[in-house]
Amino acid sequence: MTEVIGVKFNKVGKVYYFDPKGSKLNVGQGVVVETARGIEFGTVAFSNHEVADEEIVAPLKPIIRPATNADYERLENNKIKEKEAFEVALQKIREHKLDMKLISTEYTFDGSKILFYFTADGRVDFRELVKTLAGIFKTRIELRQMGVRDEAKLLGAIGGCGRQLCCSTFLNDFHSVSIRMAKDQGLSLNPTKISGICGRLMCCLQYEQEAYEDLLKKVPGKGALVEYDGEKGVVTDTFVLKGLIKVRFGTQEEPVFKILDAKEAKILKKGKVEEPEAEENIE
Repeated sequence: MTEVIGVKFNKVGKVYYFDPKGSKLNVGQGVVVETARGIEFGTVAFSNHEVADEEIVAPLKPIIRPATNADYERLENNKIKEKEAFEVALQKIREHKLDMKLISTEYTFDGSKILFYFTADGRVDFRELVKTLAGIFKTRIELRQMGVRDEAKLLGAIGGCGRQLCCSTFLNDFHSVSIRMAKDQGLSLNPTKISGICGRLMCCLQYEQEAYEDLLKKVPGKGALVEYDGEKGVVTDTFVLKGLIKVRFGTQEEPVFKILDAKEAKILKKGKVEEPEAEENIE
């Protein structure tokens, strides 16, 4: 077992383990640490606790120090400079006539690099823009293209449910979502009803999918031939959560529809099996 603290670098994002180096740190306290990007300011997400050695990605880096007043001042100064850099970059993007949308700007804590995040429909040749920005800010410049899901996560918004977006409040990672999930859950396939503010399928379709898959095993699918009380009929609709099915008896010309308990219907032949939908590309 190894003593660690969990550190976050964004409000919503992954938690990384660091060696507290003997310091007792509280949740919400600032720390200065070294990462692959350089010296960074993070916030304690989990206070001192022990984890199994196999959960740690070696080597476990120690914190440099708990944040001081000077560190907090630098953090605030960086935020001011980020706003200024954003405006300058917007102007230079227009001058270079680049088809890209600037989303945010981020200074590394030690000021050794400025990161500009943007979205675009395709590849963008921003080499001249990088040279221009490097000449203005006299530091390393990095441009990173992000997807529409990442944009929504970064900017935040109110979803169709009336709550803040899941991705900007508690989701650490994006999971694959497919149209098959909407079908399994009996939702309207109208894109405007099952798409999030980012324009992609809603992340919340994935939350209950496992439960639906388990329930669907106990309910005959549409098109299945079933027998009930000596009569044979075809399933025309399912109500998975209630465990009910809608069955058509009689002929096509004179059909009789009944809502039945799925457990009481004997399956004679399963319905047509559709090919599974490809998972949506979340990049």
